[in-house]
Amino acid sequence: MALRNYVFTSESVSEGHPDKVCDRVSDAIVDLYLGHDPYARVAVETLATTNQLVLAGEVRGPETITHELIEAAARQAVKDIGYEQEGFHWEKADVKILIHAQSADIAVGVDAAGNKDEGAGDQGIMFGYACRETDALMPAPIHFSHGIAKSLAEARHSGAAPLLGPDAKTQVSLQYENGKPVRATSIVVSTQHDASIDTDKVREIVLPHIVNVLPQGWLPEAEFIYVNPTGRFVIGGPDGDAGLTGRKIIVDTYGGAAPHGGGAFSGKDPTKVDRSAAYAARYLAKNVVAAELAERCTIQLAYAIGVSRPLAVYIDTYDTGKVDEERLSKVLQELVNLSPRGIREHLGLNKPIYARTSAYGHFGRAPEADGGFSWERTDLVTDLRSAFA
Repeated sequence: MALRNYVFTSESVSEGHPDKVCDRVSDAIVDLYLGHDPYARVAVETLATTNQLVLAGEVRGPETITHELIEAAARQAVKDIGYEQEGFHWEKADVKILIHAQSADIAVGVDAAGNKDEGAGDQGIMFGYACRETDALMPAPIHFSHGIAKSLAEARHSGAAPLLGPDAKTQVSLQYENGKPVRATSIVVSTQHDASIDTDKVREIVLPHIVNVLPQGWLPEAEFIYVNPTGRFVIGGPDGDAGLTGRKIIVDTYGGAAPHGGGAFSGKDPTKVDRSAAYAARYLAKNVVAAELAERCTIQLAYAIGVSRPLAVYIDTYDTGKVDEERLSKVLQELVNLSPRGIREHLGLNKPIYARTSAYGHFGRAPEADGGFSWERTDLVTDLRSAFA
């Protein structure tokens, strides 16, 4: 692919964005079930609006998990985000729970039985991507958009920015020259704030977070840094706009710089390949790039409901690969069992590690000691280099 000059833009949203509130609540329910039973099945969606939370979906897990426990987990998730506002309050909001048992028709196709291995929970295509634009091997626009949003949230939680509210959006446009990012052409930050301050004060609070996140020398001219460009942003979160689980899938992945299969992650246990196979695809792509077998790598996995092995494993290294892509596909499948069970066991996904993924991206994060973000490990590098020595 010819290198060229262009501007590419990605956005992020904070944990207090209405859709991200819903992702957080749904993943809190996943963690609740997996904390009681590592093999529980969960598919829970959340709707949020003015002082209302509605949870709906299917589960299979311990009967000891009552609606009271589910409600408490949902309220705690909202509290942790920081919502104690008149229009949306963790303690005062009405919580409706419409959760029932998993369909027996789905269970019979997915469960292992006799000589049949556990099948995929649904059909679908999942993509993973990695590139050398950042140390996290993520596309730079989404990486820096997440960085600004997360920096603002950390300042709010620590008390360093008490006048900011939980709801925020960021957007970063980067100039690429010869296919590589070199500077920002514009930055947009919209953040909820206390009614006592004006837009100039919000800008004063926000600017240091932009400066600290972008590489030195990348800052655009002041006129192209837009902070709350519509002005006042006091009413926010689910009180300002309804939220739903799974509406920010491009924010969750690569900011539009790479394909997305269409399935959301949050609210789903790791037997759902929408989640686990997307994690596996990122894991494989990241290891390919970390092993210096390519500068960029996209991996697609395809599954059929009830079938354990992927129907196809597609690899594209965008003419930057140093090895044969067909052989690379075979080697990766030898190194990692890409059945739903194989992925879960290899990455240790049957753990309550998902609420933390619900904001600031599922990818480009540091692996954690308890198994969180295990798909960001680069422990296949040695084996990959040996295979292509």
